[in-house]
Amino acid sequence: MLAITVLLGLFLLAALIVISAVIAIYNRLVRLRTTVKSSWSDIDVQLKKRYDLVPNLVETVRGYAGHEKTVFEKVTEARSTAMQANAPADRAKAENMFGETLKSLFAVAEAYPELKANANFMQLQSQLKELEDNIEYARRYYNAVVRDFNILIQSFPSNIIAGLFNFKQEEFFELEAPENERKPVKVSF
Repeated sequence: MLAITVLLGLFLLAALIVISAVIAIYNRLVRLRTTVKSSWSDIDVQLKKRYDLVPNLVETVRGYAGHEKTVFEKVTEARSTAMQANAPADRAKAENMFGETLKSLFAVAEAYPELKANANFMQLQSQLKELEDNIEYARRYYNAVVRDFNILIQSFPSNIIAGLFNFKQEEFFELEAPENERKPVKVSF
């Protein structure tokens, strides 16, 4: 009788440990999934701020370089495309295109010394630089959280719980570097 009681107690203790582990893993998965969504929202906020800043920048440059119509159209089109993208991979692709068109806008600005000296343009350029830094920080944080979440989903025994409760891996938000940035730098003496 005592042996049955001890075995029953051990069985209940083992079951309690397993249930506690499942609950802990599930809660960690939920916490990380929520952090992924929150950090994606932070990126979205920063990108929206940049999207709101760009029309002011375009109008300032247009005042000095009104004949550069195709550049302004490309920037506006790329901005619209980027704003409509939702998934991290789609957003990254649209952001790459948008970044390239912004570079062409600044290339136009380089041709106008009076524009580069304009206080409003300088302030907008400074705000854009600050937003780009904030986007980079938010992107790094998001990708770190996604990495941790995806590792947890793939690791044993949490992969079992993730499968049971339908947790799916998240996409990284990776911006492509231009081809010339991926090539090794030639150094000669």
